Amino acid sequence: MGTINRFFKGSILTLIAGLVLAYIAGESFHLGGPKAVFIALILSVLEVSLSFDNAVVNATVLKDMDKVWRHRFMTWGMLIAVFGMRIVFPILIVAIIAGQTPWDAFFMAINQPAQYAATLTSAHVVVAGFGGTFLLMVFLKFFLDKEKDVHWISMIEAPLSKVGRMHSFEIVLCITAVYMMSRAMPHHEQLPFVLACLAGLACYLIVDGFSALLENEEEEKSHANGATVAVARTGLSAFLYLEVLDASFSFDGVIGAFALSNNIFIIAIGLGVGAMFVRSLTIMFVEKETLDAFRYLEHGAFYAIGALAAIMYLGTVHEISEVVTGLIGAGFIAVSLISSIRHNKKAIQS
Repeated sequence: MGTINRFFKGSILTLIAGLVLAYIAGESFHLGGPKAVFIALILSVLEVSLSFDNAVVNATVLKDMDKVWRHRFMTWGMLIAVFGMRIVFPILIVAIIAGQTPWDAFFMAINQPAQYAATLTSAHVVVAGFGGTFLLMVFLKFFLDKEKDVHWISMIEAPLSKVGRMHSFEIVLCITAVYMMSRAMPHHEQLPFVLACLAGLACYLIVDGFSALLENEEEEKSHANGATVAVARTGLSAFLYLEVLDASFSFDGVIGAFALSNNIFIIAIGLGVGAMFVRSLTIMFVEKETLDAFRYLEHGAFYAIGALAAIMYLGTVHEISEVVTGLIGAGFIAVSLISSIRHNKKAIQS
């Protein structure tokens, strides 16, 4: 009970407030208050189930951040995640596609929700290209790390770690995957998809490069002051990385949410509550040092990210249910957790 109060008190309060707002929105838009509350709950559960691996990956970054930046991630980052990615960004996409102002797109979402949903859904190829490529690079960067010495599935990870000695080989693999995927798409969608993928690749390289730049500066300052401990990630670069990562995870969820409701307020409430719980999980993983206690949990999360990237790519040519996506991600997490527990038991016995 103490753990729940410590890590999930804010999320539970957000859930209660969100359900009240969902009821009000349902009644205001003549959708029915109870129905709106039910949809918001379903969206919250889906967000948590689809983003559980995101919480694990976030924890790998947050554990090297100080408490100030962790707090900023929970406050500023939450505002960006809920209002930025779940409300503002979809409206901007619709505005660009429809050739309207964001304000007109917002009124379209309120007064013509079906048209708004159709316009946003039509951008799925571009959104999947950008988000899928960013996540693919996150996946490849982890497994093609030449310094990685802990392997869960050795027959796969050990060779990948050796291949990682080739500088920037993950970029070659990513571009190859983009080319092969584009060849399977209708001709009129190939160029938008490739351009979106290149934008996703560029975004990853900029964020990763910015992180490396700040890291080198911090290391130089540390050495100049006689310190011997290298700084893993600076707060600002890690914050930017986490926000783009969250955006990549949320793209498909935002679009998929329109299968349950066309009301942007109910969608934002449901996904926002789920995002709050994901952040609470992240903080709990960090402060309880869960990743250190379960050796392969991080590996499972990155495999889930790779699977999500592949699903986002394949989703541009074949419709794939969010349930399948959630089950695959949960499967990797569950199996890696079981493997970690078995490893811990063997370590105790030996």
